[in-house]
Amino acid sequence: MEFEYLGLEANDSFVTITLDRPEKRNALALEVMGELTVALQTVGASDALGVVLAANGPVFSAGHNFGDMVDAGLADARRLFEVCTAMMNTIQAIPQPVIASVHALATAAGCQLVASCDLAIAAESASFAIPGGKGGLFCHTPLVAVARNVGRKRALEMALTGDSIDAVTAAEWGLVNRVVPDDRLDEAVFELLVRATRGSALSKAMGKRGFYAQIDMDQGKAYDYAIELMASAAMTEDAQEGFSAFLDKRKPTFTQQP
Repeated sequence: MEFEYLGLEANDSFVTITLDRPEKRNALALEVMGELTVALQTVGASDALGVVLAANGPVFSAGHNFGDMVDAGLADARRLFEVCTAMMNTIQAIPQPVIASVHALATAAGCQLVASCDLAIAAESASFAIPGGKGGLFCHTPLVAVARNVGRKRALEMALTGDSIDAVTAAEWGLVNRVVPDDRLDEAVFELLVRATRGSALSKAMGKRGFYAQIDMDQGKAYDYAIELMASAAMTEDAQEGFSAFLDKRKPTFTQQP
């Protein structure tokens, strides 16, 4: 599949989707978000085991394209943020783990993109911001994803001040999993992806879906949901194979379909 604003490369069981509009600082213009959503849906329906979301150029992503909003009517503005939300939700809806590989600046909706990924590794050069608090449009939708990673006080500090945080702070706050030297970013992402995709792909797909379904429930409802999901999951072919392999002291053979 060919894309105008993205690169898509399959390597064994993994797919890398690369934002590739460096001259526009990989801004999430309407057409870019449309392509990214299609790419994610396509990979999600494939037998790929994991996805890397990367970017080409001096900036990971500068967030929304202001040109899409200048003189826009309410319906057009609403559609823009609905398309963005659908794209972010698609990252969490597909069965494969999605890892953000972040270099340089991820700001506004670009920061939201990182926060929406299942996992993220940042190069030491990376920085993160939701800078609407410095300007005329508060980062309402980016704050939804960011707050679910870093907590209320830190999210509001980012949103109200608009200041950027460096990669080490982002890791300490929980926005990314870890920070590595720039020249080790690809290696570290691949190493995490290998570990995150070993075992049963079907089990991980159910686990990812279950995690996002229960994470915002109160504890009682979360346990009720997880009990039913785990009981059903125990009936699957892969779960039964895992039990048998453990008891037989042999290596399990799982299905590969996520």
